[in-house]
Amino acid sequence: MRHYALLLTLLFALGLSGQGVAQYVNPFIGTGGHGHTFPGAAYPHGMLQPSPDTRIATWDGCSGYHISDTTISGFAQTHLSGTGIGDLADLLIMPTTGEQDISVLTRDDLHMAYASPFAHESEYAEPGYYRVYLERYGVRAELTASARAAMHRYTFPASTAAGFIIDWDYNNQRGYNHDLHISVISDTEIIGTKRVQNWAKDRHVAFYAKFSKPFTYTLIDADDGALTWDGQRQRACKLLLHFSTLLDEQVTGCTSVSAVDADGARENVRHDLDGKDFDTVRRDAYTAWDTYLSSIKAESADTALLRTFYTALYHTGLQPALASDADGRYRGLDGAVHQADEATYTIFSLWDTMRALHPLLTIIQPALNQQFVRTLLRKADEGGLLPMWELSGNYTGCMIGANAVPVIADAYAKGHRDFDIAAALRHCVRTFTFDRQGIHAPEPIIRDQLMPESKRWLGTLGYAPCDTEHESVAKGLEYAYDCWCVATMARAMGDKATAERFDTLATSYRHYWDKHTGFMRGRHKDGTWRTPFSPIASNHQSDDYCEGNAWQWTWFVPHDIKGLQSLMGGKRKFVARLDSLFTMSSALEGHNISADISGLIGQYAHGNEPSHHIAYLYNYAGAPEKTQALCDSILRTLYADAPDGLAGNEDCGQMSAWYVLSAMGFYQVCPGNPTYTIGSPRFDTIAIPQSGGKTFRIITHRTGKAAKYIRRMTLDGKPLRRPFFTHSDIQRGATLELWMAE
Repeated sequence: MRHYALLLTLLFALGLSGQGVAQYVNPFIGTGGHGHTFPGAAYPHGMLQPSPDTRIATWDGCSGYHISDTTISGFAQTHLSGTGIGDLADLLIMPTTGEQDISVLTRDDLHMAYASPFAHESEYAEPGYYRVYLERYGVRAELTASARAAMHRYTFPASTAAGFIIDWDYNNQRGYNHDLHISVISDTEIIGTKRVQNWAKDRHVAFYAKFSKPFTYTLIDADDGALTWDGQRQRACKLLLHFSTLLDEQVTGCTSVSAVDADGARENVRHDLDGKDFDTVRRDAYTAWDTYLSSIKAESADTALLRTFYTALYHTGLQPALASDADGRYRGLDGAVHQADEATYTIFSLWDTMRALHPLLTIIQPALNQQFVRTLLRKADEGGLLPMWELSGNYTGCMIGANAVPVIADAYAKGHRDFDIAAALRHCVRTFTFDRQGIHAPEPIIRDQLMPESKRWLGTLGYAPCDTEHESVAKGLEYAYDCWCVATMARAMGDKATAERFDTLATSYRHYWDKHTGFMRGRHKDGTWRTPFSPIASNHQSDDYCEGNAWQWTWFVPHDIKGLQSLMGGKRKFVARLDSLFTMSSALEGHNISADISGLIGQYAHGNEPSHHIAYLYNYAGAPEKTQALCDSILRTLYADAPDGLAGNEDCGQMSAWYVLSAMGFYQVCPGNPTYTIGSPRFDTIAIPQSGGKTFRIITHRTGKAAKYIRRMTLDGKPLRRPFFTHSDIQRGATLELWMAE
């Protein structure tokens, strides 16, 4: 952190490589605190993300990088953005001079023996490009990326002992490697294959790498030359490349990976990089990012605000990531190789991204979002069930609910229906049909996560009892919302029977309401409440809530806010309870409090997704000024143009998508209902191009910089009495005008 002010000064003193809005992106936002982002190169929704790896493990090493670190082990080709669990970091490449030390370190070591110190002042990053100086070896490293490949450029000192360490057994969090193979196929080319057992239980990955300089090599193939996460020894598989260099000689490398085979990785490189030099690839990546970021045109004289905003929008474009090779092949959830006529994607953090990222994409990238939906449906066909935190052709089963359902229902509700809607409804219904047959996943994941007992009890008792499994309240509340999404979609498609069945299930949230305590609470199969009970208690993954407590989860009824208000005694009492949420002590209790409960305002936890809609609930109870004040506070205090500028895990774009929508001045509380509600915009003017040459605009008039309260609203010049508008207003190119005061 002490280096950051100087680093930022140097970044902007040097100037960025391009113009347009991409110049405002600061890839170091989120690399500190618990943001878990990475600063390396990427292409919008690209397959590879070459980036420096500064630590192998720990929770804050999920992306492979943390701003507090001062050593780099090398540059892996794939990374996760902002997750709470680590994986990937395939094909680590480290340029070296002198001795190549591959000693096996201990479980507690967070870097490799060959790691190099570096100074943050030597780092530079922009969309599609990263640079750093490796002090141990005297090498300048540069990285860039295309849609399916990466290009490295290393500037060496004069050395008779230069080279690279190609570490193929390396991966984030020290997962188990199986079927490791690496081969030198020419004096400039290498291929390899392996299967990795990590967060994704059976991840297939192959690679191809081609260097501009011929090399000789030493193969390291040792049975006990690497470590697993628990300190066990496993097989090492590395190549030590050797060559000589002149002073300032540049050596480039082209790489790609494939979930199919090395031929697929090689074709990715040929398709994307043949005939291109490093600077061309870098410019192309920057241009692609500028095009993506120009989907929203924000105007402000505040440069730090623009950097925070456009970096947030940049984070929404990292993942999901391409999974299919240039020839259309990919590995499905059934473990088999498939062929598709269009791109297939992976890394679906849907528990997070269904709330704001996918709703944002319906506004700025509707065609891409529909492509994501088609990917989800293909995966359901192949795996037997809609994805639940899909990663590299695996159901990880992480998190709760049926989070692909709101993504599909929201696209459908907004008229974005370029997918098989009959198959979509069938898969949504299948998600809530308690049947463990025909699902391609390890049995424990099927039993405990994809098809847990809570789904069976939902169809019999009508709720998930707390004495059958953990996180029962959170699961039940999400099931109720998901079932509302199914009912709404079925009704629009004319399927009355399915709509009526799921309408009933959508009201199941009422089973958890305890009128005596005023909270959603766990109850047993016999109907009695779990005791003891404390609304501020948290016992991570072992209580009735998911990464939260009763204060945070009681509000998760986005599809029936009127019903929740009725349970609480009406709008006035609803507002009073909201006031208590935001003003009471932030103290938590429990022997294993979830680390995800962060960004606290009272008991509101902005650092984790279950709270993200809550500040907007005042709008539904006639107190919009409270929503406006809270949104203004969250935007100003829980996001910043700094490495620790996120209040919690970035979670594949969700944390940033909340900022993008809210900074523009609106949010969708209930995906599946194409209605937006208004908060407190940060910009004077927002323009969002729509199809047919139309543009949705938000124009804000302020009495001063601190103005946060809306005094008057018009939509296309007509008074807007309530703080709501619809997706059709955006599509037709309406103009929302706001007059704001302090």
